[in-house]
Amino acid sequence: MGRPRSPAGRARVTHERLALEYPEARCELDHRNPYELLAATILSAQCTDARVNMVTPALFARYPTPEDLAMANPEELEEIIHSTGFYRAKAANLMGMATGLVERHGGEVPSAMADLVALPGVGRKTANVVRSVALDLPGLPVDTHVGRLARRLGLTTETDPVKIERELNPMVPAGERGAFSLRLILHGRRVCPSRKPRCEECVLADFCPAVGVG
Repeated sequence: MGRPRSPAGRARVTHERLALEYPEARCELDHRNPYELLAATILSAQCTDARVNMVTPALFARYPTPEDLAMANPEELEEIIHSTGFYRAKAANLMGMATGLVERHGGEVPSAMADLVALPGVGRKTANVVRSVALDLPGLPVDTHVGRLARRLGLTTETDPVKIERELNPMVPAGERGAFSLRLILHGRRVCPSRKPRCEECVLADFCPAVGVG
């Protein structure tokens, strides 16, 4: 195979190779339904998935439905999620999100991007996580790993997550965008961190423009 020369070509080969490298790629936030994933993703801002997974069992035991969460006592909610950081803002967003679900969507998580991002605390990244993981719809979440690898691989020069998403979307089949994001995240964590990327171990090294740059 020749070295892919276009961003779309590099994205295609990246997708193919990472699918072989990480066939087990999945969302690492524990959840049983779209509501739980939505809440967990809000909590994951500036927090590890492992820490969120330590908090959500108590959260969902106490507030199993959006209706319950919308009526939460703020101080009690803050205490439950305290260890995830920024707990006051997150508690307000969780209650606002739940209230929006109850008042505008009958307590159900909507599927449309416009409806999701209208909920407090829900940006495109969170909406794309919910769409791709819980609702089986197209969605390409762009976090710091996805953005970093997309730039290193020459798929984009953008730094804004929304602009990165819009550049990447046409390069990846709609139904596979969520898996593409998950695999970039895994690769970013395991092989291509922000400091000292391990290019000698990378399955993309033969065509990555950033090999050896550091």
